[in-house]
Amino acid sequence: MIVQPHEYATFVYKYETTIYPEGTMIKLVVFDMAGTTVKDEHEVEACFAKASKAVGLDVTDEEILAVQGWSKKFVFEHFWSRQIGRDHAEFEDKVDTSYALFKNILEDYYRSATIVGTDGVLDTFHFLSERGIKIALTTGFYRKVADIILERLGWLKGLDSNYMGGEDALINLSIASDEVENGRPHPDMILKAMKMLNVEDAKQVVNIGDTPSDLEAGVNAGCLLSLGVTNGTHTRAQLEATGRGTLIGGLVELPAQLESHMQPVLNG
Repeated sequence: MIVQPHEYATFVYKYETTIYPEGTMIKLVVFDMAGTTVKDEHEVEACFAKASKAVGLDVTDEEILAVQGWSKKFVFEHFWSRQIGRDHAEFEDKVDTSYALFKNILEDYYRSATIVGTDGVLDTFHFLSERGIKIALTTGFYRKVADIILERLGWLKGLDSNYMGGEDALINLSIASDEVENGRPHPDMILKAMKMLNVEDAKQVVNIGDTPSDLEAGVNAGCLLSLGVTNGTHTRAQLEATGRGTLIGGLVELPAQLESHMQPVLNG
């Protein structure tokens, strides 16, 4: 069974659709990390599968892939709920034990593995910065792993204690899933980025990721665009099946996609 993230969202988000002409000002682009701005060859799924096998959690590779982008602890809660039920006396212990083991496996991996950005990511960041468009990174990872990845890439430089970027920072903000009430597909991380970076209108925000839950979060936030890259953890067919957002091949195509929404409006 393929798990569709929107089936498990606690709330249904509704927003009014507004038609914006060419020339709309984009103030903020919100990026996912693993699979979107950071290369991911399904290592996260492998770490999850390893932890699941060790604790006796029955889950297939297909099911693990389908929930990428979710808060990692919520993933364990979801699958343990399916296997034994939330009312089971050992439910909380099994979730906590599984999640702790997964964190150890994941942290060990990212401390030792080669970590590189995706094709075109730095050029895309520079394109946005030159135009005064703010950059926020969001992730289904918890803060400790996000920091390991950011530090090894050199992207942690210039971020303050609230993970907001100063003049010498590559990005303007980093948000992890354990810093909001609800992870994806809820829009909480996008809405927090808007609040922290003083962007009031979601129609001036573009969200981009590589999973169904990334696309769902952008739609739920009411973003101008919710984009999915097809060179991450999910194929074009898998992302198209969600019926959400717009798909591009990768970040190398993002500047051209954004420019089509940034052309000046000609009068008369």
